[in-house]
Amino acid sequence: MPIKVYGTPTSTCTQRVLTTLIEKGLPYELIKVNLAAGEQKTQEYLDEKQPFGVVPVLIDEDGFKIYESRAICRYLELKYKGKGTELMPTNDVKALGLFEQAASIEMSYYDPMKGLGDPDEAKIALYREQLNAKLDVYEKILSKQPYLAGQDFTLADLFHLSYGNRLVKLNEGHFFESRPHVKDWWNRITSRPSWQQVLALA
Repeated sequence: MPIKVYGTPTSTCTQRVLTTLIEKGLPYELIKVNLAAGEQKTQEYLDEKQPFGVVPVLIDEDGFKIYESRAICRYLELKYKGKGTELMPTNDVKALGLFEQAASIEMSYYDPMKGLGDPDEAKIALYREQLNAKLDVYEKILSKQPYLAGQDFTLADLFHLSYGNRLVKLNEGHFFESRPHVKDWWNRITSRPSWQQVLALA
């Protein structure tokens, strides 16, 4: 039984999981959920898949179910350690600490519109101002190392891909382009074959 992912290839959180699966070299089946029709809000979906009514949901080969995209990605890395790309350093406690630090940076300082509620012009302007200041800090970090957790690509970098791509699609790519080290990092992570395959699905 292949790994099953319930979601949609245009969903930022589903893209995060699909990229991880491809990085790990794991075959999977994408079962599309019709978000426009509200399929994720049906009682059956709420009862059997995801009680909050969102995507993605992953069902592993043995029937184990897990939701929340970042949790899914960590689970896949730990369950299938040794396959594909190593996306979390687990053999060195200091390296793991730096990874968790970088992953926390993404959650706390980058995740778009976090805590701002429904977007309006004032909130979007506030988000732009905040993101500018935060990416200035990214520039300092990335001036000393190629990736957010150090020398290697990890989930902390991967987690940035889908929302960053949405910013670029909204003609906000200058956030990355205007900072040389951030630009180099962004080009490195977006050129990975796994991400290119996910973009092709959308």
